[in-house]
Amino acid sequence: MTEVELDSDAVSLAIDEHVATVTLDAPETRNALTMEVTAGVREALDSLPDEARCVVFRGSEGAFCAGGDVNAMMQLQSGALSLPDAVDHIIDDTADCVRRVYECDLPTVAAIDGAAVGAGGALAIACDIQLLHEEAHIGFGFRRVGLAVDSGLSYLLPRLVGQNVAMELVYTGELLGPERALELGVVNRVAGADEFEAELDELTARIAGGPTKALTASKRLLRRQDDSIEAAIEHEATAQAVIFETEDHAEGVESFMERREPEFEGR
Repeated sequence: MTEVELDSDAVSLAIDEHVATVTLDAPETRNALTMEVTAGVREALDSLPDEARCVVFRGSEGAFCAGGDVNAMMQLQSGALSLPDAVDHIIDDTADCVRRVYECDLPTVAAIDGAAVGAGGALAIACDIQLLHEEAHIGFGFRRVGLAVDSGLSYLLPRLVGQNVAMELVYTGELLGPERALELGVVNRVAGADEFEAELDELTARIAGGPTKALTASKRLLRRQDDSIEAAIEHEATAQAVIFETEDHAEGVESFMERREPEFEGR
């Protein structure tokens, strides 16, 4: 594994076998989305090596992400931070970090081996796939601190679980354990303590070993949920015209004809 040097002390970036791992490393705040952490995530996304074909987001020391910037909330209450500055902080830092993760071109995986709550839950579901540790939880309890949802959650959550389930989760602030999160479709997979890292490695290796240009095109197409079927077909055809000319497509056809597993190079 190769570490990629960042200016940030709150986030680290490493690359191994085409899998880039972005780790939130601010244990004193349980990896909350402070200005330092959000700046670090953006820097990591801007610093992804060309060899990266899949990106994993995870937290350090037993937490994925404990939510938004509580210090900023306290400053607002004390008058040390103005209301306009607090709103700008949400838009420019917390929400922008989640948006950047959501808009990442490469396939993304949230490795949730600790609590992911509030804005941290939004960060987790901004990823394409979620793997949840059997002892971890995920929730969207903005109500606990008397707030409406933010960090893009009003966009992300209904698209993931449907409008009525999203409403219930926000209204109740339910903290979801593995079984419930899997049942509602908030996460894709649950793994036990002994299997978590192995399952993460297997999943990311399979993604990173795939036809990267085709997968990133598929990601963009699947995100266009407001299209009519006619528009979807047109967008698919436009994307396919580009993918037809990739080396991985040629390898896919050749390996199929030769009845062997393809060896994709991400080109």
